[in-house]
Parts: sequence; structure tokens; C-alpha cells
Amino acid sequence: MTLQAEFNQYAENVKKVKTRPTDQELLDLYGLYKQANVGDNNIDKPGMMDFKGKAKWDAWNSRKGMSNEDAMSAYISLAKETIEKYGM
Repeated sequence: MTLQAEFNQYAENVKKVKTRPTDQELLDLYGLYKQANVGDNNIDKPGMMDFKGKAKWDAWNSRKGMSNEDAMSAYISLAKETIEKYGM
């Protein structure tokens, strides 16, 4: 299985966990997912009253400079941990 195929499979599987992961776990997954698919953050930072948007922007921006392959590998590892922790 290629890295891309494994990444796509875990991206689908992590959506099916029985219990909702913590906000921080979700932000970590989001940041890695965006870095793997888009690359470095390329959008303007949301306004200070958009707390959710700002948190997501920060999670993605914290991965700046990480290669797509490294982001995919890190996402797969975190998704595996999340699935093991919360069940599917």
C-alpha cells in the first residue's frame, strides 16, 4: 500500500471513532491533514473573534516547512493512536 493510499484510508477511518477525540487531538489531526494535502499555510489568519478558525489556522501553520510525506506519516501515526484510544 502506498503512503498516499494508507493516508487516505486512515483519514476515513479516524472519522469513525466511537468517542469524539479531544479538541487538541482534532487540531493536531487537522494541521497534519492540511499540511499533507495543501502544504504550507497559504491563507490569511482569521480575525481575533473567530476562535475556532484561529485555532485551526494555528494548528496548520505550526506544521510550516514539513514535507507532505512527513505530514502524511505523522498523520497516520496520530490516527492509529486515536483509533486505538477511542475505538472504531
